[in-house]
Amino acid sequence: MPHIAEILLAPGASGGVERLGPIIAALERHGVSARAVALPRGSAERALPAYRAALDAARDAVIGGHSFGGRVASLLAAEAAPRGLVLLSYPLHLPGRPATWEERVTHWPRIACPVLLLSGERDPRAEIGLLRRAVRRLPRGELVSYPGVGHGIGPVLEDAVVRIAQFVQALSL
Repeated sequence: MPHIAEILLAPGASGGVERLGPIIAALERHGVSARAVALPRGSAERALPAYRAALDAARDAVIGGHSFGGRVASLLAAEAAPRGLVLLSYPLHLPGRPATWEERVTHWPRIACPVLLLSGERDPRAEIGLLRRAVRRLPRGELVSYPGVGHGIGPVLEDAVVRIAQFVQALSL
């Protein structure tokens, strides 16, 4: 019996789970069960227990999120064993502070699962050259970048959803 393709997604710091509605609906149309994970505000470390509880309840899901939600998911993936990890607009550094990028990826070498990163090449929170360097620290990472896109996948939603659905479905065989 085939495994059901499932992904848990957490929102960015400035938005609630309702902001994930369009991507969740699109993933469902592509045959992927998708659920939003609400995270408390504050530090990524503070939000980690809420995401861990959602993963424990889901069992064997792909996890991920947009910006802050992706950072929390990546921290969880470094200590748990999700089926895979999807990072949308990963916040590599604060806007205008690219020199701080390495502290945001110190845990990446411990992420053993496959990782799909989708990022805009004009994202002020992830200078693309630095992001390409950072991805090399992931044992099984793949970066898809979008020219002209900033912090968010809205402008390339359909392409992003197709890539995420294919990633999740391939891990669910």
